[in-house]
Amino acid sequence: MFKTYSYSSQEIQNRIQAILEKGKKNLDMQKAYRDILSFIDLTTLEGADTNEKAMNLAKQAGRYYSKEKNIPNVAAVCVYPTLVKVVKDHIEDPHIGVASVAGAFPAGQSPIHIKVAEVQYAVEQGADDIDMVLSRGKFLEGKYQEVQDEVKAIKEACGKAHLKVILETGELQSVANIRKASELGILGGGDFIKTSTGKIPVAATLEAMLVMLDTIKEYQDATGKKIGIKPAGGISEPEVALDYYILVKEVLGEEWLSNQLFRIGASRLANKVYDIILND
Repeated sequence: MFKTYSYSSQEIQNRIQAILEKGKKNLDMQKAYRDILSFIDLTTLEGADTNEKAMNLAKQAGRYYSKEKNIPNVAAVCVYPTLVKVVKDHIEDPHIGVASVAGAFPAGQSPIHIKVAEVQYAVEQGADDIDMVLSRGKFLEGKYQEVQDEVKAIKEACGKAHLKVILETGELQSVANIRKASELGILGGGDFIKTSTGKIPVAATLEAMLVMLDTIKEYQDATGKKIGIKPAGGISEPEVALDYYILVKEVLGEEWLSNQLFRIGASRLANKVYDIILND
């Protein structure tokens, strides 16, 4: 199904520059920033997270919407499994989802039955989305089928919840590995593939994002099925988010400019984008 991916790192960087230059011409900035706000998974994933912090984040998520000014709310709130119910109970807008990291986030170094049990717990607590982590250790050992089977098992544990597969591209060491991990995440049943946990120094990058977008495009061309994309980790400035937006728009097309297929994981981005929209 997937072809050999032959782009070098330098070729990818050259493509990104060309795509961004083309995409910024005649870009509707007001629409772009409103879209970006609606794509955000408002996130807190700290060891010191409390019920109160989760409750406040849930309330924050519903404060952006304005019908008069055509301002959307964020897509979801993303927390640890133990805080899913708190968020679920305090979100006032039913259109805002609850996402939960699960499956031994962020390292993925637990037996599959433990990962599955945590995913099931998060879903029982009310999670609409599950953000799992790919087993990078097994992947780097070349245990590709085992990695794909783990994704499949977690997808089954999700039930009706959507599954985002975090590749942790900063640990994958090469363009070829990012490509292969993207394929495994998709073939295992992921509804989305996601760049990063935000817990290591190298988080989301435009280079990794383009490799992932190319994989999604190739899969859609071959099967007709659309897979979502989620960059996350270190995206705190609106201008940076805009670059990711342009890549998705130019590589995958307008169809992907929906929070059904495009999310951005962030904790500080929403307020900054909201301020830009207000000051248009």
